[in-house]
Amino acid sequence: MTVTWSAVDGARILDLTRLLPGAFATMLLADLGADVVKVESPDGGDPSRRVDAEGFAAINRNKRSLALDLRTADGVAAFLRLVATADAVVESFRPGVLDRMGLGYERLRTVNPGIVLCSLSGFGQDGPYAHRPGHDLNFLALAGFFALPHRAGERVDRVGSRVADLAAAMYAALALAVALPGARATRCGQHIDVAAHEAASAWTAPMLLPLRHLATPADSPLVMGDYDLFETADGKRLSLVLFEDRFWLTFRTALAPEFPELGTDAYDTRRERTRHKVAVHALLTKVVAARTLDWWDERLSTVDVAWAPVLDDAAAFQADPHVQARGLVGEASGPGGATVPQVRFPVRFGAGLDTFRRRAPELGEHTEDVLAEVQAPDAGGTAAT
Repeated sequence: MTVTWSAVDGARILDLTRLLPGAFATMLLADLGADVVKVESPDGGDPSRRVDAEGFAAINRNKRSLALDLRTADGVAAFLRLVATADAVVESFRPGVLDRMGLGYERLRTVNPGIVLCSLSGFGQDGPYAHRPGHDLNFLALAGFFALPHRAGERVDRVGSRVADLAAAMYAALALAVALPGARATRCGQHIDVAAHEAASAWTAPMLLPLRHLATPADSPLVMGDYDLFETADGKRLSLVLFEDRFWLTFRTALAPEFPELGTDAYDTRRERTRHKVAVHALLTKVVAARTLDWWDERLSTVDVAWAPVLDDAAAFQADPHVQARGLVGEASGPGGATVPQVRFPVRFGAGLDTFRRRAPELGEHTEDVLAEVQAPDAGGTAAT
C-alpha cells in the first residue's frame, strides 16, 4: 500500500470534507501514498454516498473511513487523539464552524504543533463573501469565467465539468504536498486557506485581465474563427484548431480540391484570420457541414493539422484508442464490490504508481482499526493520552 518514493507517503490526513472538492483533493494525496482517513458522521456519512455511489467511489479510493460523531464530547476527544498522530486536517465547512465545534486551528495546534489545517471553502476564511453559500457555478460566475468569449457575437454558456471545484481541489492538494514535508521537518504547522472562487479566478485571469481595455471583449486576439467546434453533415461535431499559419496552410491546401472556396490566400496569416474571424468561422462552418464525421475522420487522418472528433458520451471516451493505449481508464472496485471504470492518477511516474490500491471505503469500515492505532505507542506519532 506504500508509495515509498513519494514525499507524502504515509502522511496521515484527516479528511472532514464532504462532496467533490475536498474528496478530490484528498484522493489525489491518497493516490500518492498518504494515509487519508475520511472522518464521517455515523448518520449517513458523506451525502455523496447517497447521491451517486459510483461517483463517490471514484473520488474516495485509497482512503479509510472512520465514523465519528463530532457533535459529542466523546467524538471531539477521539478526534483530538487522532490529531496528535496526524500530519494534516482538511475541512470544507463554512468559516467559523470548526471553531464552534472546538476544533479550530488554535485548538488543533495545542494538541499537535506540527499540524497543517487546510480549509477549503467557497470564498475563503474572510472577506465580505466569506459566509455566503455557494457552489461551482456561483464561483465561476464571480471569477469572470463567463466573461471570456469563445467566439464573436455569442454569450459564453456553462460547462458540464465542475471547473471551480476541481481547480480548488488541485490547489489544495498542491498546497498540502508542499506544506507537509516542511511541517514534518520543522514540527511547525500552518493554516492553509483555499477558496474555490480564487482558484477559478487564477485559472481565468491570464485570459480575462488583458480584456480590460477592450470595449468589445470578442475583439481579443484569443477569440478566433479558426479555433472552435464545428458541426458535420450528420449532426456530429469536430474540434478544429487552425490558428497556427502552418496548420491553416496545410488544411486549406489539402482540402481545396474538394472545397474550392478554400483556394484563397486572403487568410494565410494569423493576423488576417483574426481580423476577419467572423468570415473565417463562416467559411469553416460551411466546409465542415458538407461532409460527415466519418468522412472527416478518414480525410484528416492523413493531414497534419490539429483536429479531433468531439466524443459525446462516456462509451466513446473509454473506447478511444489513445485512452486504451495509455491505460488511462482502469477497472476498480465500486459499490457492492462491483467493478467500475475509473481514471488513474493522470501522471505517469518512472518509479511507478498503482492508482487502484484500495476501493472507496464503506461508512465506518475502519473505525476500530483507526481508533486502535491512536492508542498504540508505536502508531507513527505521539500516542494520545
